[in-house]
Formats: sequence, structure tokens, C-alpha cells
Amino acid sequence: MAYDDLREWIAALDRAGELKKIRTEVDPVLEITEVTDRVSKGLGSKGAPPGGPALLFQNIKGHSGSQVLINQFGSLRRMNLALEVDALDQVADRIRAFMDVKSPQGFLDKVKMLPMLAEMGRFFPKTVSTGPCKEVIKRDNFSLLDFPILQCWPKDAGRFITLPCVVTRDPKTGKRNVGMYRMQVYDERTTGMHWQRQKVGAEHYRERMREAAADKAAAVDLMARTSGGSQTADALPSGKMEVAVAIGTDPAITFSAIVPAPPDVEEYLIAGFLRQKPVELVKCETVDLEVPASAEIVLEGHVHLDELRTEGPFGDHTGFYSLDDLYPVFHVSCITHRKDPIYSTTIVGKPPMEDGWMGKAVERIFLPLMKLTIPEIVDINLPVEGIFHNLMLVSIKKSYPGQARKVMNAIWSLGQAMFTKCIIVMDEDVNVQDIGEVTLKALNHIDPERDIQFTLGPVDSLDHASRLPNYGSKMGVDATRKWPSEGFTRPWPDEILMDAKTKALVDKKWKELGLD
Repeated sequence: MAYDDLREWIAALDRAGELKKIRTEVDPVLEITEVTDRVSKGLGSKGAPPGGPALLFQNIKGHSGSQVLINQFGSLRRMNLALEVDALDQVADRIRAFMDVKSPQGFLDKVKMLPMLAEMGRFFPKTVSTGPCKEVIKRDNFSLLDFPILQCWPKDAGRFITLPCVVTRDPKTGKRNVGMYRMQVYDERTTGMHWQRQKVGAEHYRERMREAAADKAAAVDLMARTSGGSQTADALPSGKMEVAVAIGTDPAITFSAIVPAPPDVEEYLIAGFLRQKPVELVKCETVDLEVPASAEIVLEGHVHLDELRTEGPFGDHTGFYSLDDLYPVFHVSCITHRKDPIYSTTIVGKPPMEDGWMGKAVERIFLPLMKLTIPEIVDINLPVEGIFHNLMLVSIKKSYPGQARKVMNAIWSLGQAMFTKCIIVMDEDVNVQDIGEVTLKALNHIDPERDIQFTLGPVDSLDHASRLPNYGSKMGVDATRKWPSEGFTRPWPDEILMDAKTKALVDKKWKELGLD
């Protein structure tokens, strides 16, 4: 059964031996980061594996009674536990099963589809009257500084909320989005809202600005044409956009906030699919948005359309500090939370870290969706050292000349994959999960001048090397075997492989050889 809330998830981690409770006093400024970084890199003790356990800090300096959960997704085993599977490919298989549904051709086909349609119906979120996140409601006398929000790195601009589920609504369609954007805490009631311009939340913000600008132009025109001055500035739009932020949700909801979902698929539905149970939502107190009923903490408020403020620097998953820039400001109007809320957070920095395992889960789970658009793809690998968007290794079933370049351009056209700085495309017999094999075969298979192509386009906002913010070059490498139809007329050599007869002979003699 699905985890109903963060607390059930913590209990499950504890039962599985995947949680370490820490009662020694720690400071949320820098100290928790240093402890967690050592654990996630396997530096905490001799022989400790990378990833370590999830950490529940129970004695936070300056925050008596507060608890901080971190590194909850920091290993493959915990990602599997979070999504309640034995292997991430099981989730991919469920997605593939839904994608393989054919249009019914007759009455019997329609009857056969009923169980699957009923199952899909179970995943849609449902709104309930109230929930644990409403145990404490504060419209006045509240402060963000009451929560043990971390400052992660020495040169960070301050404390940052790093694992929020940020809820916005499309002004045109009314569809909700749940995204994850870091939030720099400016003071007791305001934060930055670091939704990069290519994110859905940023598009909702831009659409609200377009809507407000159109309303303003219409109002000004009306005032100019109306006698007696009956229209006043009060008729102009408010210039705000409603936002809600849920902190400390169950693992499926948290994970759904980072997945590259198709634009028309709501994250609450994805969470329901992952947890095999609908997400229960409650209405906010001061904004017209819905949030998970079981969240530990909910921040409600508005982003002002005419206000930008310097956000950053911030030590990011690139291993470098992302530069400061102007971003919208979130004004908190109400805070609701559970009694004694648990603050759920993460840190990012030089890999490997917790976010690397989350990225790997995205890679495995959404491979079927990528194959739906680019069917010749066999497998992909986003190495953790490539920080998601710097390197993608791809194997394909090659059927025609130039196909590797077609695949590169197709990947660059796919949502967040447009930011991929380097794509290396190889033949289907290359195991892209084996970096040694990739290195050997890719570098042997390329003539650099012939097989490397460059293109210009959007790049990740965190790319400090691009010629301009958000715009720069990307590289594709065709490391497939070259065909005569691609202008390669030399013979292609065979790979060195031992024959099966000799391998079997040595297998029989292996114990006798005494080499075990």
C-alpha cells in the first residue's frame, strides 16, 4: 500500500534499516550539509558505501523540537522503497503497458479495456474537506525563520528551501502544475522563486503577465474613451499570481515534482500512478489552489508580477555556485502545518549526492516515453558525473544512414532534454551503462572532424560556461559504425572476441587452474 504521508515513509525507512536518527545538536547553517555530504559520498566512516542512510536530525540548533529529514532518496534501494518496487524498471513496465493499449476495434475489445480504464481512474487526485496539514493555521504572527531551513554552502546567499513542491495554475487552461524550484529565504515572509525560464511555473508566470498586460491596456483604453472619469486605477489588474508550496510530502508526490512529465499530465496524477492510490488534496486558506492534505508544511501566497529581486549565488548540483540573477519574489500570506512538523530537505553539490539517485530513477522510469517519440532508442545513460544535462549516452538500432544525427536532434527537441550539452550515440550492441565499454568503443569509432556536430540553442540556466545566459552550443557525437552509404568505404574491423569453444573449455578447467 502507498505511504499516506512523510511519517509513514520515515517509519518504513526505519524498519528497513535505512534511517539514522541523530540526537547530537547540529546547526542548520552549513553543519547539516557537511554531515550529509560525507554520508552521501561514503566518507562518513571507513568502508562506508556511497549513499549511506537517510538522516533524521532531531536536535537542531535554534529550533527546539524540530526535526530535519534529508538523504531520503540517497540510494538505489531507497528509491525502490520510495516507489514501492523491487526495481525501477517495474515502474517503466507499468508505463509501457498503458502505452501499448490499442484502440478498441469492437465491443469485445471495449469490454477488455474496462479493467484498465477503471485502474486509471483510481489514480486521479480527489479533494477532501481537511487534512493533517491544517492542524495549525497561521494567518498572522508567522515566520519562515521558525523552520530549520538550511544554508548549504559557505558562499550561498542565505538559507534556501530546497525540496518544495511548488503549485501553480495555468491562467488560460486552469491546469495545475507541481514543480520543484529552490526558494531563497529573504526574510520572515518573502522568498525568491527560482523557476528557470524553461520551467512550467515560469510559463504560468509569463502567461499571467501577458494576461495582466492585456487587461491593463484594455483598462487604460477604456478610461481614455469614457467621459466623466468614472474609471479609476482601481480597475487595473492586481498584478499577482497565486502560488502554494508544500514541504514534507510522501515520496511519490515529492518525486513527481521533478519528473519531466508531458505538459498535459498533472503531477498529482503521476503521483497517484506511482503510489497506485489517489492523492488527497485540500483547498488552501488564502489562495485558490489545492495542496496535498498530508503535507507537513504549506506556504500560501503570491508572486508579484512587477517585482524581481537578486537571487543567489547558490551551490548547485553542477559542483559550482550558480551565479546570482533576478527572479520573482514570493510573498507568504498564510502558513499551515502539522503539529510538530518535520522539515524535509535536500542538498546539492558535487556528485554523487541524493539528487543523482533521483535523476537515475527519472532516467529508467521515463525511458519508455522517450522511446515512444524516438523508437530506435535501445537504452540511455545519464552518468551522475554528467549532472543530468551535460552528458547523455544513447544506444540505437541503426537502420539508415545519418540516423544517429536524427536521434541527436530528436532528443534536443524533447522537453528538458533540450538542455543536454553532449549526446553520444552508439550502436545497439554497446552497453551504455558500462562507462568502460562506452569509452573504448566511442573513441575507437569516431573520426572527430567527421562525426562531431555542433548546434546552438537553449541551455540550462545553471550552465556557467555558455556564451550567454540560457543560450549556447551543444555537441552531438555519432559513435556508431559508419556505413558505405555514409561515405565510409574502408573495411570496418571485427571486435576481438574469444570463440565459444575455447571459452567453454577454460570454464571446465577453471577450478583445476587454481585461479579463483
